[in-house]
Amino acid sequence: MNQHNISLLDLPNEILLMIFKKLDNMYVLSSLLLVNNRRLDALIQENNFSSILNFILPTSLNHTHAPVIPSVDQFCTSILRRINHKVKTLIVGSFSMKDILYAARYPNLTEVKLFNVDSLTISLYFTDNKRLLYTVPRQITDLILVFKNKSYKASLKDYTADLYACILKYCENLKHLSIIGSYPHYYPPLVLSNVPLTTFFSSTLNKLCIRVRHFEDCLALLDGRLKQLTTLIIFIENMEYDSLNVYNMDDLPNLKCLSLTTPFCLTNTYDTQFLPLFHRMLNLEELTLYITIKNRTTFIDGTHIYNEILVHMPRLHMFNFCISTDTTLDHLVDHLSKNDIQQTLNNIKYQEMNCIVNYGYSTAICYVFSLPFMFDDLTYIGNTYPSIVFNNVKRLTVKDEISFKHEFFKGIALSFPLLEELCVINIKPQSLISDKWNSNDNQWYSIIKFPYLISLRLVTVHTDYIDQFLNERKTHLPCLTELTVNYNNLLIVTEHFTRDATWLNCMKIKKLHVGETIEHTKHLHVYFPLLELCFFSY
Repeated sequence: MNQHNISLLDLPNEILLMIFKKLDNMYVLSSLLLVNNRRLDALIQENNFSSILNFILPTSLNHTHAPVIPSVDQFCTSILRRINHKVKTLIVGSFSMKDILYAARYPNLTEVKLFNVDSLTISLYFTDNKRLLYTVPRQITDLILVFKNKSYKASLKDYTADLYACILKYCENLKHLSIIGSYPHYYPPLVLSNVPLTTFFSSTLNKLCIRVRHFEDCLALLDGRLKQLTTLIIFIENMEYDSLNVYNMDDLPNLKCLSLTTPFCLTNTYDTQFLPLFHRMLNLEELTLYITIKNRTTFIDGTHIYNEILVHMPRLHMFNFCISTDTTLDHLVDHLSKNDIQQTLNNIKYQEMNCIVNYGYSTAICYVFSLPFMFDDLTYIGNTYPSIVFNNVKRLTVKDEISFKHEFFKGIALSFPLLEELCVINIKPQSLISDKWNSNDNQWYSIIKFPYLISLRLVTVHTDYIDQFLNERKTHLPCLTELTVNYNNLLIVTEHFTRDATWLNCMKIKKLHVGETIEHTKHLHVYFPLLELCFFSY
C-alpha cells in the first residue's frame, strides 16, 4: 500500500487536533475555515479555536506590529461572522479596531485589549457621540488599554472626565480595568483631586491598574468610590503631598493585593502619609513595592520593614519589594555597612532578601530588596553590588564618583543578561587606562557582549566610557538602535566619524540624541547608515 499520497484530510480527527493546537489559532482559522470543507469547519467550530482572537503580533521588545493574518478585511467578512458567537476575548490595535468591532455582534465577549491607543483614538472613539464601546455588549468585564507613546495633548483632568470616567460609566459590569503603556510616562495619569466622588466611581470594579499624578490622587482613589476593589496596581508619579483636601481614611478590608511604584518620595511624606496608608490594609495578602525615598536620615532596613509594614499585615503571604534610600552624607545619622543592613534583613526570616550600599564623596544610597529580584528597572547602582543574576531587569543606571573599570561592565553584562536600556553616569576617567590599552592594534580586553541592549545613554560621562561601549574591541552591541551622547565627545571618540573600531556598534543606530543642532554631513550618514531621527536635545 502506498503511504506517500496521504493528505491532511486522510488523518483522523485526533491527529488533526494535535496538529492544529500546535499552530497559532488565528492561522488555523484564517487558513482552514476558508477551505469550505465541512469536516474541517466542524472540527474547528466544535473546539476552542475562536475564544481568543489576537490581531496583534507582539515582538520581543513589547511593541506591536501589523496584524498576524494576511487580510483583516477578509477575516472580518468571511470568518468573523461564522465564529463571533464563540469569541470571548478580542486583542486589537487602533489600526483595525473599528473594522473588527463593527464586523459582527459578540454575544459572549467579556474581554477587550486595545493596543496603540493615543489621543486620536480617544477623540474618535471615547466620546459620547462616537464611543467605540457602544457596539460592544454591556457584559464586558475586562478592558485593557495600551498606550503606544506619550502622545496625549488634552489636560489631565479632561482625560479623567472624558476617558476614564466614561469607561466606568458605559461598561456597567466592568470588573478589571488596566491602562498601561510601554513606559510609565507614556500614558495620561488619572487626576482625582478636586473632582466629585462620582467622577470615577464603580460598584463592580475589583481590579485596577492605573497611573496617577500625585499621592493625593491615590488617596482619592481609595476614599470609597471603588468599594469592591480587591487588587490595585498603581504608579504614582510624585509622592509630594500638601493638599488641604480631606479624604476618607477608613480601613480597606476588601483590598487583598497591592502593587505600588513611585520613583520619588520625600521622607516626611513617607512617614506621615505613606505608612499610615499601609496600616489601613489589614487583610492584604500580596504586596509589591518599588519606591525611592529621598533625604532620609537613616537607611530603610529590615527592622523598619518588619515594624512599620509587615507587623500591620498579618495575612500577607507574598512580599516583593525594592526600597531605596537616596540621601546626602550630611543628612545621614548612621553610616551603616552592607553587613549591618544585611543582618537586619536576615533577622526577619520572612523570605530571602539582599541589599546594596554605596557611599560616594557626598551622597549615599541603600537598596533593600526581595529575592529573586522581580522588577524590570534598577537605578543608580555603583561599583559595589551583590554577585547575583538580575534576570528581570531591562533598564539600568550605573552611577558612581569612583571610576568604573572594564571588568565592572563585564560583571554588569553577566549579572543583567536581558538588559535593554543602560545609562552610565561617571565623569572620572576609566581606571587602568593607558595609551597601550587604548590602542586599536591589540586585544588587551575580553570583549563584553550586551546581546539585547537597544538604548544607551552616555551624557554625563568621561569620553573613556563612550569608547568603552562604542569600541568593538571592548564591547559588542548587536542590537543597539538608540544612542544618547554629547556630540563633541562623540566626534572625539569616533575621530569625526572616520574611526573603524567604533563604526560597527554605530551602524544599526536609528535614533541619535546629541544635545545640540548639528550639520548632517556625508560622514555622519555613512557612519550611521540606518539613522532615521536625530534629536538635538537629550
